[in-house]
Amino acid sequence: MASPGPTTPRGRALRRAVLALLALFGVATVLALVLRSGSDSDLPPVTVPTGATDGTAVRRYDLRSTSAGRRLVQTVVLPPGDLRGRPLLVFLHARAQDPASLAQAPLRAALARLGDRAPVVLLPADDGGSYWHDRDSGSWGRYVLYEAIPTVLRRYGLDGSRMAIGGISMGGAGAFALARDAPGRFCAVGGHSAALWSAASKADPGAYDDAEDFARNEPVGPVRREETQRYGVPLWLDVGTADRFLPADREFARLLRSRGERVAFSTGPGGHEPRYWQRNMGRYLDFYAGALADCGPRDPGAAVSRRGSRGSGRRASRRLTGGGTLGQ
Repeated sequence: MASPGPTTPRGRALRRAVLALLALFGVATVLALVLRSGSDSDLPPVTVPTGATDGTAVRRYDLRSTSAGRRLVQTVVLPPGDLRGRPLLVFLHARAQDPASLAQAPLRAALARLGDRAPVVLLPADDGGSYWHDRDSGSWGRYVLYEAIPTVLRRYGLDGSRMAIGGISMGGAGAFALARDAPGRFCAVGGHSAALWSAASKADPGAYDDAEDFARNEPVGPVRREETQRYGVPLWLDVGTADRFLPADREFARLLRSRGERVAFSTGPGGHEPRYWQRNMGRYLDFYAGALADCGPRDPGAAVSRRGSRGSGRRASRRLTGGGTLGQ
């Protein structure tokens, strides 16, 4: 009897089973890295003053996604004041990270400090290891762009012409990939400890389905090969000095600059860990708020177009050195 080929039903089922096992191993491995926030961290705990989060709120609701084929909880962090006409920040979580863990005091305090400039923050859920792109496990990119975002815009009456996207680790890679796939839709893009690799063979198990999936969806290669148009908006990459992704993130920033992009690159103490991200949450929010303030108002049709150009956001990169980093 012939062995099952990759195109037979049995072969496809075997391939899916192998990928599932690899993904499970990868999630367990990365979870150990993501959870490095306790006594083994070299960074001190982040403290937020009493009352610093006053006026902010966290809301959750279910979204039935046809693209991902499941029901997913959406977490939304609301700033103080009237929400109508506010801009939106889509913030993508790391691999195996609970989105609700980002909706804590550091992010809420940063929103409260921004006042009227604060965006509403959407923290979408996934299956824990989607890498925020369309793949065998679901159309995760389509889910974010065409289900999660339109839903939160309608639900809170937000300004769909002023949106930014960023994320942590897996979410940072996903933010750059999604912004590339939806040109003209976002006013700024950020990757914080972005999980980037130079080749499919170097990627963590389960991060991508296979080499073809890697080539289609990782953000670095298309920039290196000049296969995609420029982002044309303020970009920011930051990573800890003890983070294993530091070399890849630095190289990505160099490639972006070589194409004329306005990208800021910064490093600071810390590894691939929540305490690093918590300590810098104020800077993250300040960057996005600045870019969003400079972005509009513009044609609302740009918010649903897959082509077009964004506003300049000229002052956003200059705000990176400003205050607001909690716990320092």
